[in-house]
Amino acid sequence: GAEAMKINQNTVLQGQRVTLVPYTSAHVPRYHEWMQSEELQRLTASEPLSLEQEYEMQRSWRDDADKCTFIVLDTERWSGQACADEDCMVGDVNLFLTDTEDPTLGEIEIMIAEPSYRGRGFGKEATLMMMSYGVRNLGITTFEAKIGQENEASICMFKKLHFKEVAVNSVFQEVTLRLDVSDQERRWLLEQTDHVEEKSYVELKLPAGVLET
Repeated sequence: GAEAMKINQNTVLQGQRVTLVPYTSAHVPRYHEWMQSEELQRLTASEPLSLEQEYEMQRSWRDDADKCTFIVLDTERWSGQACADEDCMVGDVNLFLTDTEDPTLGEIEIMIAEPSYRGRGFGKEATLMMMSYGVRNLGITTFEAKIGQENEASICMFKKLHFKEVAVNSVFQEVTLRLDVSDQERRWLLEQTDHVEEKSYVELKLPAGVLET
């Protein structure tokens, strides 16, 4: 239910390359800047929003029971609080519960918005961390990813993460990939992410003295 998804409001997942933090209003301006890019609009199949709409969207994402979203930060730049979140954002990763009949199905989306960070394993680690989180904390047993046919890099990455192509929609020009999390896959996933540390966002942010109300 509604409470289950807000589970990540205070969760920070710190990996080797990437750190995942909850999407807060502080992240909106940078996010909005990214989404002005026509390339990203095409890759994410989204319309450009005004800054005000983007703030509204962030609020609805925060409060929506069917979505779990993290902002992807560069661990190296971010750790030790050397730079504010906004200055080391590289993308975002989302998990949608798309099927009301089946709460164990999660649709996963990854966007590495900063071009200089693409093809360097950031998307892969962020996706693995989100999948592991979904399996452990949200009870997800099947993942799906829907990707534009021309997005070779993304399709290739999901296949490396054991996803199989299950459908092609020629109207939307999109490929659906799926992974059923067997015991074996679960073990693999947890092994891939056993270096990840879970922390409290509020505690990490406390020195600045600013908390989101």
